[in-house]
Amino acid sequence: GGTGYRTTLFGNYTPKDVLPMPTQHDSSKVFQHLADQTSGPILDVFGPTVEFLTQSDEFCVLRGVVPPGVTVPLHRHGDTEDFFIISGTQQVLVHGKAGLEWRDAHAGDYVCIPGDVPHAIRNVTEEPAVALIITTARMGRFFQEVGRPVTSTPAPPTPEELAHFVN
Repeated sequence: GGTGYRTTLFGNYTPKDVLPMPTQHDSSKVFQHLADQTSGPILDVFGPTVEFLTQSDEFCVLRGVVPPGVTVPLHRHGDTEDFFIISGTQQVLVHGKAGLEWRDAHAGDYVCIPGDVPHAIRNVTEEPAVALIITTARMGRFFQEVGRPVTSTPAPPTPEELAHFVN
């Protein structure tokens, strides 16, 4: 039998270890708990939201939500980002054999975006896409710098916030 999850790889990344997942029944409970959990301040990062679950001097684990209809534009950065899709579906734009192409990532998929690989993310469904994001402490600090606390009345980003985001 299989391991109970699918791996979606982008760029030139090869996993060193493959760990078995809990049984389907157990993992469904774990994933639902992670999808519903809130533990800290939630930051709006120009559409998607991130919530810090844990961080250290070396890495950061976040719960990310891409609402329906939201797109994270094509970008690149030097840090690796790993996504374990907990619920919903999102699409990831990456360079494929025929140029840029959107690839679906569903609940249970693991997506690794190596550093310096151009990528974008979008949610074209009617449900939020929720993922655990594992990245570097530096990326965690970036999200803290550009993110704004979620409020009941969202406001568009200021020119200064956009300038900080793209620099």
